[in-house]
Amino acid sequence: MPALRIKSPELLVAESGADLEGHGLKRTMGLFQLICFGVGAIVGTGIFVGLSDSVAQAGPAVVVSFVLAAITCVFTAFAFAELGGAIPVSGSSYSFAYAGLGERTAFLVGWCLLLEYGVSVSAVAVGWSQYVNELLDSLTGLQLPAALSAGPGDGGVINLPAVVVIALASVLLVRGVRESARATAAMAVLKLAILVVFCAIGFSAFKDGNLTPFSPVGLGGIGAGTTAAFFSYIGFDAITTAGEEARNPRRDIPIAILVCLGLATLLYCAVALAAIGAIGGGQVGGRPAALSYVVNEVTGSTAGGAVIAFGAVVAIASVVLAVMYGQTRILMSMARDGLVPRVFERVSPKTSTPVTGTLLVALVFAVPAAFASLDAVVNLCTIGTLAIMAVVNVTVIALRRREPGLARSFRVPLYPVIPVLGVGFCLYLMYETGWTTWVQFAAFLAAGCLVYALYGRRNSRLARSAAATRTDAEAVAQEA
Repeated sequence: MPALRIKSPELLVAESGADLEGHGLKRTMGLFQLICFGVGAIVGTGIFVGLSDSVAQAGPAVVVSFVLAAITCVFTAFAFAELGGAIPVSGSSYSFAYAGLGERTAFLVGWCLLLEYGVSVSAVAVGWSQYVNELLDSLTGLQLPAALSAGPGDGGVINLPAVVVIALASVLLVRGVRESARATAAMAVLKLAILVVFCAIGFSAFKDGNLTPFSPVGLGGIGAGTTAAFFSYIGFDAITTAGEEARNPRRDIPIAILVCLGLATLLYCAVALAAIGAIGGGQVGGRPAALSYVVNEVTGSTAGGAVIAFGAVVAIASVVLAVMYGQTRILMSMARDGLVPRVFERVSPKTSTPVTGTLLVALVFAVPAAFASLDAVVNLCTIGTLAIMAVVNVTVIALRRREPGLARSFRVPLYPVIPVLGVGFCLYLMYETGWTTWVQFAAFLAAGCLVYALYGRRNSRLARSAAATRTDAEAVAQEA
């Protein structure tokens, strides 16, 4: 199907050097580092900041919302595990779509990844600012002035802490993947330990009565809570962007994806139960820095809340680091294919990292982080991510038919039922985001189609290669 400009899995792997040394990148990440990287990308703003929004929607039934969101992610996690093991390249779902559904779809997936990672980093950085103020208040009794710690939509002028965390992450990323992986691992272990401590404190004050009424808004509240809770899982797909820097990507990427998702689900449900059981859903819902507040209420001291705030500062910073890493690698893959400017493709021989691309990404992400509201961007990020996940499930089906002999280190169980259910759950959660978000998303996709028509289609290396081949063939035919 030449019109689709499909790039075979073998060509993607060969071009990236994914089975050798990936495109100037160094293979330094083992299974433990990949799992820590995944935890770093997933566990952060969604639980430290977003929990209060999910509880406000669903009440104590937020635990059901977390499970439903996890089920949606599990179906797609199986798809990512199969594709990540079969096509271990940095492009993640963009490259998978290129192999299964063609260049147009791949570009739009890459466009949505810019939305997912860009908005995610901005939203995460905004949440980081909340906990920085909570930590400062616990330690010194002082806070940053509202003008410097919130965007215009939240009553401030510029969110300076959000800009700072993005700048710090970019500095660490340009130093090298080994240093970034070590920092991410340390932060992942620390934040998991702090969340376990939170659960111990919360369950020590647990009261059954705080869980009633369990579902105050009924199924509608659970559905809305599921959409809000889904934001807590965004990031597990970033593991596949390490395909060219993992030592054994075909084995380790599928394992890391499934382990991270299972760990995050158990942790989220435990934290939600501990928080609501300790002080009630009405106290948790809609409250900034909710986990610190719970600990302060249970212990009667601000010291425990300061520890939780410190954990949140570390946790959210690790999300910024991991998601920015994923974004730079996806742009590098798109630049390699000629669909975005080549500046994102350049890898520094000194650090083995895309230095210029990383700094440009940091600059672009810092703008919405400095001036946007967290609530204004979460739903748009969610619907874009769900669209990507639906495409990944469809890609599994397409490649099973087109490439039955492709070497797969992991296979989606109960095929094709699981991919079809994955698409169905994604579409349901997309529906729950509301018509306003759909209008915004449609406008975003329309802009992506325009960019592809004006730049990507004309500069595609695959198209140029095909054109050169046709020209050579015509020249040979004329000579004959």
